[in-house]
Amino acid sequence: MKKEASRRLAEDHLALDQLLGLLKSALHAGDVEVSHTRLDLFWARLAVHIRAEHLQLFPAVIDRLTHTSSAKTLVPTLREARSTIENLQADHDFFMHKLAKAIGILRSISAGDRATVDKGMNTVRILMNEVEKRLMSHNHLEENQIYAWVADVFTEQEQAELTNRISIELDYRPPRFSLEAWMTRP
Repeated sequence: MKKEASRRLAEDHLALDQLLGLLKSALHAGDVEVSHTRLDLFWARLAVHIRAEHLQLFPAVIDRLTHTSSAKTLVPTLREARSTIENLQADHDFFMHKLAKAIGILRSISAGDRATVDKGMNTVRILMNEVEKRLMSHNHLEENQIYAWVADVFTEQEQAELTNRISIELDYRPPRFSLEAWMTRP
């Protein structure tokens, strides 16, 4: 059961990466409708992932480090963990802001003339490149720090309980945002 919470979140990163690839393909093709659908799905799925981290992972790590000493060399101090989590939360805010802006642009250009559509699609491509670039370093930080800490600070039983809570959060979404739904979409 060791590292199951970390594995579950890392697998969700991979699913989000796949969806981002599909979104980028639609943006490259200039298809406003498909781009909007895929962006909406990516935004919602990322929000669910962020919710799981904010409600389950981050508080659990802080709580655990508050009640333990960092005698192990791989365990961060409470201060280090808080700083890392603050940086990750700033990234989350960045992602949600950029994605909201991109959604707004796609909504506004859907009935526009060709020049408006082209300009809007280019702006959305730029926004998504910014998101993708920051998401890559963000995911690396999560997977190599906070996710890795789970095995170092929690007992096997605590890891199992955390995995269960994270899975509930990741699975709690409308059916239209399920993996099966987006795999069958255009």
